[in-house]
Amino acid sequence: MTLFWLVSLLLILLACAFIGFPLLKGKAHIDSHRRDELNKAFYLNRLDELKAENDHGVVENEQEMVAELKQSLLNDVPLHSSANQPEKTVSKGFVFGGIAVVLTLLSVGLYSIFGDYADVKHWQNVNHSMPQLTQKLLSSHGNLTVQEMEDLTLALRTRLHEHPQDSTGWLMLGRIAMAGQSSKMAVGALERAYRLSPDKIDIQLTYAQALIVSKDKGDQQQGRELLKKMAKQHKVDFKVYSLLAFDAAEHKQYQQAIDYWQDMQNLIKSDDPRYAMLAQSIDQAKRFLGNNTSIGVPVTVKLSSAISASKGAVLIVSVHSADGAPMPVAAARFSGSPFPQHVVLTDDNNLTPNRRLSDLKQVIVKARVDMDGNVSTKHGDWVGESAVQKIGDPIKVTINKQQP
Repeated sequence: MTLFWLVSLLLILLACAFIGFPLLKGKAHIDSHRRDELNKAFYLNRLDELKAENDHGVVENEQEMVAELKQSLLNDVPLHSSANQPEKTVSKGFVFGGIAVVLTLLSVGLYSIFGDYADVKHWQNVNHSMPQLTQKLLSSHGNLTVQEMEDLTLALRTRLHEHPQDSTGWLMLGRIAMAGQSSKMAVGALERAYRLSPDKIDIQLTYAQALIVSKDKGDQQQGRELLKKMAKQHKVDFKVYSLLAFDAAEHKQYQQAIDYWQDMQNLIKSDDPRYAMLAQSIDQAKRFLGNNTSIGVPVTVKLSSAISASKGAVLIVSVHSADGAPMPVAAARFSGSPFPQHVVLTDDNNLTPNRRLSDLKQVIVKARVDMDGNVSTKHGDWVGESAVQKIGDPIKVTINKQQP
């Protein structure tokens, strides 16, 4: 803002000089001198004419006409000549000061009406508050209001106008635009970031995500190609497969989505909460394909703190019909400690071909830690059981009872 006011002051001073100097320049003496010169020239010219007329005998009384001419010249001369009388002028400082005041008031008035001073002031304040907004965005809470997001976007665009080679700034602007559902701005900003730093993984992933969720089919294809290129690298980021699976599922390419979700499962452990979520997604995609009508039963297993599993202990999770029949419909066995916390049972875990998990509407899930790994013995084993639940809903089982 300081530069703006300095430039404005300079322009006002130039305007004052342009208007004031011609007004301050004295003209009274010059005008009087010019009148005398014109009268003198007229007088001499008339004398020459009288002499010529006299020579031709046109004029009878030359001297009388010369006297009249002289009298006419004297009558044109003011009684108080400006040459003999001091010129009365207004103070130059007063004139210049008045012009400066008028121009200043006029400029400020017009700018206040047409110049959007409030918007310029807000813009400057936003630029000064950019570090605080950025720190708040990157903090653990990171919740910005809509107005704060708009202010941060304005500050970022101003900064990027001054530093267009800042790839991190373009990346941040793209992420903010994505959060604000501004797909076009997001793609444009992230494209700039990608051109500046094409080898940065976070820029590649964010740019690909913006392209994939764009409504433009050309952008979607470009994002798909970028993700497939990243998937061929030696070390593939988990999010690459996630975006590819999302894109495949959105376009009803369920087999591709299943393949990508399975690749994601290979990157994490079976006790990772995401593993069960991926299994659910795979099961749902299979049902959409029609190749497998299996309905998954997602189970979260919680062990009591009193349980100390031995090296040979195993976890057995079984699904029973809602009538509480002791014979399970499906079961899965997991060995090795620590045991998985999230598992999904499907028709692949059916114990007999005649009884299918997908045929049930309600189920009971039982979980058991077999301390010696021998299912025929029960002494010392820990068990837990769920209430009757609708099949397909997430089910939690707490193992907290020890067999006598």
